[in-house]
Amino acid sequence: MVQFTVRVNYQGKLYQTNVLAHREDAEEEIYNRAFEQVQKQWRE
Repeated sequence: MVQFTVRVNYQGKLYQTNVLAHREDAEEEIYNRAFEQVQKQWRE
């Protein structure tokens, strides 16, 4: 597994988060994981 640093635009703001994924995972899948992490963090 590899750590990816991803920037996500959420509600007009730019957030940076880290995602652990396999090197073979699709870029879209990695971005979706990052987006879900940011969503969960800011829903509460």
